[in-house]
Amino acid sequence: MIDGLPPLREVIRAHDLVAKRQLGQNFLLDLNLTAKIARMAGDLTACDVLEIGPGPGGLTRGLLVEGARRVLAIEKDPRCIAALDEIAQVYPGRLTTLNADALQIDVSQYLTSPVRVVANLPYNIGTELLIRWLTPTSWPPFWQSLTLMFQKEVAERIVAKPRTEHYGRLALLAQWRTDPKIVMTLPPEAFTPAPKVHSAVVHLTRLETPRFPADEIMLHRVTTMAFGQRRKMLRSSLKGMRHDIEAKLAEVGIDPTARAEEIGLDRFCALSLAVKS
Repeated sequence: MIDGLPPLREVIRAHDLVAKRQLGQNFLLDLNLTAKIARMAGDLTACDVLEIGPGPGGLTRGLLVEGARRVLAIEKDPRCIAALDEIAQVYPGRLTTLNADALQIDVSQYLTSPVRVVANLPYNIGTELLIRWLTPTSWPPFWQSLTLMFQKEVAERIVAKPRTEHYGRLALLAQWRTDPKIVMTLPPEAFTPAPKVHSAVVHLTRLETPRFPADEIMLHRVTTMAFGQRRKMLRSSLKGMRHDIEAKLAEVGIDPTARAEEIGLDRFCALSLAVKS
């Protein structure tokens, strides 16, 4: 074992940790893989690490073995707490576990900068958490980087480019404020139970300032309307925004007959400023 603790399959048996579908649980049991994911997050020795949904602690152990200064693990399932406490005993003072809902808790009081977020996110809340981390009330956020496991299709939506099938609002949101890259893909059989889809790890490095100037509220509104009717020309999908929308589109170099999936982040950002004026 990498840390003297039992194999994860033994931990799961000892604590009767059958994965629950309603919690979006798919446990990653290969400690070589979890250590590799931890390394994808970069040098952790001077960082606090936030982990959401640690389950029996496979990735938690990887993070600690790779030298994380401290790990804050948020786990909703009370069945997992005893297993995580056993890990904490092996790494005194370096692991704090909170039995809480990640969507309901303010983690800032428990973390000391610099912070990296590393998690095999529960599938049912992964996208919502990502959007929250990308849209704080002020930028830059509390975290330096996000290294997150998603269903592969979600990962592809995060890094998608214009004129591709996965390009949409999630790509624009992620790429406006971070540099996202898919750094690993995993087959279903890497997990217990095996999901029906492949998974992928995305590493998002925050930009200190957004990639292009934009009005955040208008950017949200423009992209929501544009991709809400993505098959329509922009002059139609955005016509409810203002009466002179065709002129505003032309003003920033967008063909009014173009569709949302054809337009790059820079033009959407420019449009957000133009429609506000």
